[in-house]
Amino acid sequence: MNNQPSLSPQRQKSRSDRVNEYVKSPEKQRRLYKKTLWIVVASQIFGGAGLAAGITVGALLAQDMLGNDSLSGLPAALFTLGSAAAALIVGRLSQRFGRRVGLAAGFIAGGAGALGVVFAALWGQIALLFASLLVYGAGTATNLQARYAGTDLAKPSQRAKAISIAMVFTTIGAVAGPNLVEPTGRMATSIGLPALSGPFVLAAAAYLIAGLVLLLFLQPDPFIVAKAIAEEESLTKSTQMKGGKNPQAKEEASHPESVRNRTGLIVGATVMVLTQIVMVGIMVMTPVHMKQHGHGLGDAGLVIGIHVACMYLPSLLTGVLVDKLGRTFMSYASGVTLLLAGLTAAIAPGESMGLLIVALALLGLGWNFGLISGTAAIIDATTPKVRAKTQGTVDVLIALAGASGGALSGMVMAGVGYSMLSLAGGLMALLLIPVVAWSWRRSAAAYPEKG
Repeated sequence: MNNQPSLSPQRQKSRSDRVNEYVKSPEKQRRLYKKTLWIVVASQIFGGAGLAAGITVGALLAQDMLGNDSLSGLPAALFTLGSAAAALIVGRLSQRFGRRVGLAAGFIAGGAGALGVVFAALWGQIALLFASLLVYGAGTATNLQARYAGTDLAKPSQRAKAISIAMVFTTIGAVAGPNLVEPTGRMATSIGLPALSGPFVLAAAAYLIAGLVLLLFLQPDPFIVAKAIAEEESLTKSTQMKGGKNPQAKEEASHPESVRNRTGLIVGATVMVLTQIVMVGIMVMTPVHMKQHGHGLGDAGLVIGIHVACMYLPSLLTGVLVDKLGRTFMSYASGVTLLLAGLTAAIAPGESMGLLIVALALLGLGWNFGLISGTAAIIDATTPKVRAKTQGTVDVLIALAGASGGALSGMVMAGVGYSMLSLAGGLMALLLIPVVAWSWRRSAAAYPEKG
């Protein structure tokens, strides 16, 4: 360790002594990695509860306030559009100031948006509802971006597992949220609020708590430490390059900010975008479809709760499979699973709770496969110097894809029905297979270990 080159005194001074301690100690890095995972887990439990409100009753609230079905997909479009802007901002904040500041700001903004939805429902203000849903989307984006924080200090062979640990604990809040629709509705009416605003009261509290957990406890910041470690490694390679002893180091040091595998980055983003469009399009219209066939809020909450559980609960197994079987294989699995989900939803009678549960469970599982495999590919393809802002940019595309799926789903359902909407979504998911096959063949030479 003492023989390795170090940063200049000026640059050392620019970093805190606490960060430098972690840079020089692999053992402290391992401990910080484990600590970060537990803090992210705590924030995800609350964050999951926050995002469930918009999924479960957002469309029903808009339907109730607008008086028709054709725009009932608009809430999902709005909070996913808001999450697109938030993803960009959170990514930039995280790149500059670390995960702690970026993620905490996103969750607190999401809590403020949820409160705005409550007041919009109380006052019957459509404009305030739409504006608040945009801000509420910040919580959705932040909940998704929190999965990256656990990977900052993970080894390449641990990355998918680290993502999965963060995601699986989202299940606790995300499953509890939809199943608290009726209790929170009764609580809301008991204090003079509309019943459908109750889940957003829960969302506001959950997002604010998640933000405070990160703000208070995510120290030292894992991303700042990861960047400092990368600086040290870059300096070492630069020194080796000057000595002419390591041709590979010379090539890597000459492109310190470049994306390691641009094709892998493109494929990872494509996988996540397509899975998001399909999942959101079918998911947000399922409560509306169920209401049309006589199901109550409790039934819709149960179906969505199982769906959300399948989005997150299998994550630990999925992470292991992504690390062991590869990003490509699990991307194929995502496409096939989403196709089965669309076909099942298309043939399910509206009165059949059983088939709707199966369809939405498969929908969540296919999304889970795609998100973890795509996320791992993004991390593999980038360096710490550009990683957070690149992740934010990719999540913008995911959010815009969700917004498109949410906005179009209501119109498609109003025009041709839920069955055709589900069938179209399933067929769209099949695009994953040729896209991934073509793209990963091009990147195989640069990315053979994860292909």
